[in-house]
Amino acid sequence: MRIKELVPLFTAEQIDRRVRELAGQINEVYAGKELVLVCVLKGAFMFFSDLLKHVTVAPEIDFVRLASYGRSAASSGAVSFSKDLELSLMGKDVVLVEDIIDSGRTMDFLLRQMQARGANSLRVAALVDKAERREVDVRVDFVGFPLSSGFIVGYGLDYAERCRELPALYTAIMEG
Repeated sequence: MRIKELVPLFTAEQIDRRVRELAGQINEVYAGKELVLVCVLKGAFMFFSDLLKHVTVAPEIDFVRLASYGRSAASSGAVSFSKDLELSLMGKDVVLVEDIIDSGRTMDFLLRQMQARGANSLRVAALVDKAERREVDVRVDFVGFPLSSGFIVGYGLDYAERCRELPALYTAIMEG
């Protein structure tokens, strides 16, 4: 399958405005606390970078890499952990920063892994939340854009490693 058409969904300006609002919420919640922001690679890297520019509580940062999609548009259901944290989470407040939460399986896996490492608290920030597609109960604390359906690309989100560079979010209409 390949992408037939890209339909604009959220502009770069809309994303920027929402990311600043989310950073403000994080700044309020974590004022005076030891915060670690964890970026879930690869899809969240643009969201994470822009969010970090507006977080004023001087967080530590780290990265993990998980995969459940491979080169497909649908999740395989199996989650692999290919890059682990370098920081200790013991006694720290943690916000996991993800591009999109869909079935919830990947985030559920990650939350269980991080909880076992002694984090004081765990919250989730997601650029896109498809809560209606949840198969596993996962709460998203900081939601950029709720969305009910559609395959989304751009602003770090990809299809088969393509379209990450786009500055806005698009619904990808697939051929075939």
